[in-house]
Amino acid sequence: MAKNTFDRSSLRLSAMLLLGGQLLYVVITLLHTGGEANHHAVIFAAYAASATWTAVHVAQFACMAIMLAGLLALFSAMDSPTGTARLTARLGAASTTATLALYGVVLAVDGVALKQAVGAWATAPDAEKAARFAAAETMRWLEWGARSYENFTLGLAVLFAAAVVRTALIPRPIAYLMVLSALTYFAQGWLAGAEGFSQTHTSAIILAELLNAAWMTWLLIAAWRIPHSESASDRLKGPGIR
Repeated sequence: MAKNTFDRSSLRLSAMLLLGGQLLYVVITLLHTGGEANHHAVIFAAYAASATWTAVHVAQFACMAIMLAGLLALFSAMDSPTGTARLTARLGAASTTATLALYGVVLAVDGVALKQAVGAWATAPDAEKAARFAAAETMRWLEWGARSYENFTLGLAVLFAAAVVRTALIPRPIAYLMVLSALTYFAQGWLAGAEGFSQTHTSAIILAELLNAAWMTWLLIAAWRIPHSESASDRLKGPGIR
């Protein structure tokens, strides 16, 4: 596949949105009520008592929207008028859009429906607690399902982005790190559907965030170091391209 050029300003914007969104997401998530997520009786009580639940989830959605806007900007930055690269960019943009929609579903279930369900369970009379708890668990299982497929579409989006970056004049190791990140999202999708928010799932989340921080930072540095006047042919002649 031939090398493709890119719009430098869009590439810089993409890198800033990606890294900024990811870092903000990590910071906001640290404020999320914690505990053993699969121990429902304990964690539901903690969720019911949380006073910052709604604000944290709204902020998480905003951070994810920023990061996904960065992915869309990345696809837009690539000058791929024809061929496989153009199709790849379009599929990546579609996957990114689907990810944002599914993430909205995740937070609608988690940030609103689950919060209401655990609140109703916590305050219900003893005779109603079993039924209220079952309703809260149903919301949790819906969250597992939505999160699972949101992770799958995000993995696809990052994988398509890696393919586009691989054909552009950007250091190749960035694309390899993106592929590893995509694989961790696929793993998260499988784990969320199979066993919920287990410790293994949490480990996959942390690994994805570390990989994201690495390739997003590298992409930002690479985008900022590209001279404004440098053309695609000039980059191909450079000693750093393999």
